[in-house]
Formats: sequence, C-alpha cells, structure tokens
Amino acid sequence: QVQVVESGGGSVQPGGSLRLSCAASGSIFSISVMSWYRQPPGNQRELVAIVTSNGSTNYRDSVKGRFTISRDSAKNTVYLQMNSLKPEDTAVYYCNVIARDSLGNAFGSWGQGTQVTVSS
Repeated sequence: QVQVVESGGGSVQPGGSLRLSCAASGSIFSISVMSWYRQPPGNQRELVAIVTSNGSTNYRDSVKGRFTISRDSAKNTVYLQMNSLKPEDTAVYYCNVIARDSLGNAFGSWGQGTQVTVSS
C-alpha cells in the first residue's frame, strides 16, 4: 500500500507563487507516474501536470509556462512550482502516484488534497 501526503497550499494574491510538495511512502518498489490534479469549486477534478519515470512532463494548456512539475526519485517526492497565479487556479490540488510493490502489484494512490486560493 502507498501513502501520499501533499503540503504547501495556501492563499496568495494574483501574480504570486506557491510550491506544492507530495511525498509517497509505503511498500514502493518503483514509481512510474506522479501527477497533480486539481478540483476547482463546483467543477470536476482535472489533470494539471504529469511527470513519468524517465522525466517526461506534460501540462494542461492553461498552466503551460507558469507551472513546473519536477520529481526527486530518491525521495519519492514530486513538486509543483506555480508562478504567476491567477484566480482561476483556485482549487483543491491532489497528488496521484502510480507505483508498484516488490511483487509487481500496481497501485494508484491519492493524497488528501491541499487548498490553493488565489485572491486579492
């Protein structure tokens, strides 16, 4: 089983920056994909950014050029650096980890979410 814990959310004015962190722990042999999702108020959860085991990244169009996803494989940790934040970035941000244990069993685990509020 894999546990995922996010941190780093908060309130910031438009144009500001925040850095989210997500640490995975438990019966992890390898992690293939780490990603960030968000759920704006009254909307469905949406994919924000993804990073694979070989370092490939992808972003939703609305955050390209402003957000950067990175991972520290040695620490089983993924980060989301968010710059030039806009009110429409306000959401609960969730980390998702797809991992395998030593038996080859695959697990997809979610964190509890961290609130990001962008408001003047």
